[in-house]
Amino acid sequence: MTAEAWEPVQRVRTYEQVMAQIEERILDGRLKAGDKLPSERDLSALLNVSRPSLRESLRVLEALGIVDIRPGGGADGGAVLVEEPGSGFINLLKLQLALGQFDHNEVLETRIALETWCCEEAAQRATEEDLVELEQILDQMDNPDISTPEFNRLDAAFHVRIAESTGNSLTAHLMGSLRTAINRQMIEAYARLENWRETAKVVRSEHREILAALRRRDADEARRTVGDHIRSFYNIDNAKALKQPW
Repeated sequence: MTAEAWEPVQRVRTYEQVMAQIEERILDGRLKAGDKLPSERDLSALLNVSRPSLRESLRVLEALGIVDIRPGGGADGGAVLVEEPGSGFINLLKLQLALGQFDHNEVLETRIALETWCCEEAAQRATEEDLVELEQILDQMDNPDISTPEFNRLDAAFHVRIAESTGNSLTAHLMGSLRTAINRQMIEAYARLENWRETAKVVRSEHREILAALRRRDADEARRTVGDHIRSFYNIDNAKALKQPW
């Protein structure tokens, strides 16, 4: 038998084995959102691992937004599988973007794909309450004394609110996560512009056009308008200022 037929034995740390078992039970349905894991003492005995190794696994799962570690040893304490999406995905995406694991073209293409779908669906599904709240966000963006961070916060809020008005909670969470992850880069992009307030005027005008299309229930126009809006921010005129446009 040749040496090439052999494969090195992979060392798997104890906490990774614990996480793998919990993950397997989530994926096959034996564990579901809201379920409480056995106590630290019982679970360490069931898995035949030390309590420090078990704690390490639970800390990682908590950081990923999978479990909520509640203090106390009573009925309300212990590790519970989370029922609402948390910050784990946002934090992971933010770090991966900061490390350059996705380039700006990939982020741009993803934004266009996600937001054009959101606007198309929102044109059909948004309630009057959704539309009123979108207009209120734009009214706040009209403040002549608004700061760059506040303008960007409201900009993100507008796009996320459109995603929420589709009624698709996963899409809304993805949109919120993406905008949170690129928040710093967006602020830095505005800071590099010679006159960010002039760009802000264009952004506000385009936002009004998007909202008008949503109010008319014109899905095709809403889709086109938001696509043009995103592309225009990264156009050739801004290329020098926006070296990393996301």
